[in-house]
Amino acid sequence: MKTIGLIGGTGWVSTVEYYRLINEITNERLGGLDFARCILYSLNYGDIDTYNKQGDMDGVLSLVINAAKSLEKAGADGLALCANTLHFTVDELLKAVHLPIVHIAETTGGVILSRGMKKVGLLGTKQTMESDFYKIKLLEKGIECLVPALNDRDYINNIITTELFKSIFKDETLNRFLEIIQKLVNDGAEGIILGCTEIPLLVKQKDTAVPLFDTLHIHAEAIVDFMLEE
Repeated sequence: MKTIGLIGGTGWVSTVEYYRLINEITNERLGGLDFARCILYSLNYGDIDTYNKQGDMDGVLSLVINAAKSLEKAGADGLALCANTLHFTVDELLKAVHLPIVHIAETTGGVILSRGMKKVGLLGTKQTMESDFYKIKLLEKGIECLVPALNDRDYINNIITTELFKSIFKDETLNRFLEIIQKLVNDGAEGIILGCTEIPLLVKQKDTAVPLFDTLHIHAEAIVDFMLEE
């Protein structure tokens, strides 16, 4: 089994789910008392938030690179970023460390492709929805990516930081998310990517008939694939 280096704390609520899922999936596959061999570097999200408010993406990048180098020194065989948004750093990370990275958009795109879908909606932080890293990975697989209108992007981003990061889940928030999802479906989305690893803790498949792609669970499965591959 390979050792995976997890960069978490972005936020801690979803990192807990990563740790649980990776261990559960590993045990399902191996049985007995075998669980995941992993090293967790949990960032203080307050540091990231400070850089974000200053518009200092290089500052965020420096935090992630430091975490990655620490995990490499600690003996990790590969890395996984426990957040969608932080994947904007992947290209620079690959230059800074000599480890493979299990990419959340790449693995999610593969699952969508296996379902035969050509157009999906993307929910996430504003940065994730407005950046290119998801859209590029999906376009490589022939999948078009839709995002909500600006006011809905602002709402989702605010909810992620003020509620979901603090493990606050409200019915009224769920209802608004379902309304946003329906708008994307009306625009032609065949499924919806829950592209922030906190969103699947709020929106469940039971809440809607629209196919949802839980990036946290998809990513966790791919991480275990990496750890157990020969």
